[in-house]
Parts: sequence; C-alpha cells; structure tokens
Amino acid sequence: DLQICQHRAPTCCTKKMEESYQAAVRRERAQSIQALNFELKYMIVGHITAFQEAFESLLRFAENRTSSLFETAYRPMAKEAAEPVKELFTDISLYILGAETTVESAVLRFFDSLFPLVYSRLINPGITDLSEDYTECLRLTRQDINPFGHYSKNMVTELSKSLWASRMLSQALSLGIEVINSTEHAALSKECSRALVKMQYCPHCQGLTLIRPCVGYCLNVMRGCLASVAELDAQWREFISTLEYLTNEMAASHELETALAGIWSSINEAILHAQLNGPQLSATVDKVCGQPKQQEGNLSSASIVPVKEVTGTQTFVMAHTSLNNRRREFISYMKRSRTFYASIAERLCDGDLVMRDSSTCWNGEDVV
Repeated sequence: DLQICQHRAPTCCTKKMEESYQAAVRRERAQSIQALNFELKYMIVGHITAFQEAFESLLRFAENRTSSLFETAYRPMAKEAAEPVKELFTDISLYILGAETTVESAVLRFFDSLFPLVYSRLINPGITDLSEDYTECLRLTRQDINPFGHYSKNMVTELSKSLWASRMLSQALSLGIEVINSTEHAALSKECSRALVKMQYCPHCQGLTLIRPCVGYCLNVMRGCLASVAELDAQWREFISTLEYLTNEMAASHELETALAGIWSSINEAILHAQLNGPQLSATVDKVCGQPKQQEGNLSSASIVPVKEVTGTQTFVMAHTSLNNRRREFISYMKRSRTFYASIAERLCDGDLVMRDSSTCWNGEDVV
C-alpha cells in the first residue's frame, strides 16, 4: 500500500512510515532554508541596528549642539526653548523610522514655537503678559509675517534632501527582513514533499541508508520545489540595486551628517534675521495681536550676539566615520547576495545532502 516508495523488490517501509517521512522532509526543508537565510538576515538586522545607533548618536550630537546655542547666545529664552528643540529632534527621529510625518511639518512646528520666545525674550524683552491667547496669536502670525526669512525654508530643503534617503533605506531594510521571513514559511506543495521523500528516504525502504541522491536529480527536485521562491530573483536583484542607490544618495552631496550638524547654524541665522528686523516685526504684530503689557521703562532689545562654532566636532566625526564605514561594508555584502534566490536550489543541494565523491548515487528509482 505504499504511495511514494513503490519498488519491485521487497520493502521494509509502511504507509505510516511514508507519512512520517513527509513530515520529516517538510521540517528539514524549513530548517535548511532558515539556515541559508540566517546569515543574510543577521547582516540586515545588524545593519539596521548599527544604522540606528550611528544615527541616534548624530542626532544627540546635533541636539546638544542646538541646546548649547541657546544656552550660550540666547540665555533669556534657553529654558523655554528646551522643549521645542527636543520636539524637533524627536520628530526628525520618527520621520527617519517611517512615521507618518514630514520634515517640513517638524521644522515649521519648531519655528512656530520659537517665534513667541524670540519676540518676547529678544525683540521685546519687556513683555510681561504672555497669555495663551497672545502666544497663540504670535504662533499663527509667524506663518504670515515670516520673521525668520528664508532660513526656515532653507532648513526644510536641506533636511528633506538628506533625510529622505535615510528614511527610504530604513524602510527598505525592514522590507528585506519581511521578504526573507516570508520565504522561510513558504508551504511545500504535496507534490514537492512526495518528490523529496522519494529523493531522500525511499532508498531507506530498501535498506540503502548510506546512499545519497545524485547531484543532477537533487537539483531537479529542489528547483521544482522552490520555483516560487526562485521567482523572487529579479525583484531581489532590483531590491539590491535600490539599496545601493539609497546608500550612495546618503553619502552624496546632501549628507545626513552635514545636514544634522548644520541645524544649530540655520536656527542661529534665523534668530539673528528676526532680531535685525525687530522694529518692523513689532509694528506688524501690534496690529494683528494688539499690544501686550510692558514692564515700566521698557527694557532695550537684547543685544545681538555673534555665535562661534559650538565644540564637539570629535564626536561628530566619529559618528560620521562609523556610519560611512557601515554603509560600505553593508552594501558590499548585499551585492554579493544578488543571486541569493536564483541559486537557492544549488545551495540546498550542496554539502551533505548529495553524493559527490562516490561512483554510485540514487536517481529516484535505483542506485546508479
């Protein structure tokens, strides 16, 4: 009553044993594919982690640099500016990780929060009544009177160009893991599991426990079983090309590192621009929002302080070098995996499964 290992000679197998063999080949094939996938998956997961660590290091450096700017040059508003600065860098981090947000909304939200502080602490430091309504009016007015000139828009442009590739790379790496996981759990068809039993276990039914499949036979069976997985070849090659393009984009003129490191400078230029145009801004704000309460004697506008480069370049250079080296190592490895899905049958038939150094092997029907 054998269904798979039918043979003219006497046999030591039963139908129940055939069923056990089918369960065994399904389990073994899943384990074999997992073993093949492991190195590739480990490399991608490792790069995702390293990329995020280097990125977070750059982000912390840029945030500390920006906070130092307020503490050294704009002390009257440093304490209140801490929260908007923190929110800006949190938004940038979320954007990179694929959150439904934009660089533009993050930057403009920051400048919306910054304007009431610049106006009441630097341009008109005598203001005592900064009610919620007045603060909200200042926030809304920022969008119309553009107190920070072209610096806010320039910051959006620079960050958008450099962060886009980082965001895409982050999403592409996650997609790569999904693809690999889906191939591990691809179910074997009934025909495939029967073919694998015939190849690996039917010789046992004749007492031939040491004989192994012929190389060509193994390749035919594996290619048939993994046809659906091998179909990923063209898309996988395209995926590797996309990764290569994105890593090159990240290392190109609009570098992530340079853009993040320049945030403090853009904010400084924007604040200086607002201070220089203080009288015109005050006149417009008074018309739109009304005149707030002032301290007696109205303090003079805070003096404009030129800011020198904030220190901490060494940390930045280390994070920058780390990120560049990681990119190069990773893309070099991924390029070597271009043929991963095209050669999966060959790799499964390599090693212990087939007979390589013997004159006899199993062809599915007999020993040849």
